[in-house]
Amino acid sequence: QALLAESGGGLVQAGGSLRLSCTVVLHTFGSDVMGWYRQAPGKEREFVAAIRRTDGSPFYGPIVKGRVSISADNVEDTVSLQIDRLYFEDTGVYYCVAGNTIQTLSAGIWGQGTQVTVSS
Repeated sequence: QALLAESGGGLVQAGGSLRLSCTVVLHTFGSDVMGWYRQAPGKEREFVAAIRRTDGSPFYGPIVKGRVSISADNVEDTVSLQIDRLYFEDTGVYYCVAGNTIQTLSAGIWGQGTQVTVSS
């Protein structure tokens, strides 16, 4: 059973924008912090952004800083990620992650991932 449901991936043109969403489906784990990692072809997973849902504090990784915004809807248990000015290098599988703290996020619950392909 899926614990996190991701949506919004697909094919987008370079220079465009993308919005990904992640919803908590089963509340069997801590999800005070939710965020996104991505894995480009042939590369390791890297942190994109996260948000602490208790106070709305965002955390942004260096790879997309300045081009990304993350928001949370605690009523819908959904976190959304928007990336603007997409580059071909933003291509990859984007994974939603939920955990208790920003420090331990990578050890939390991972979604199955959604493919994002940026065409040049």
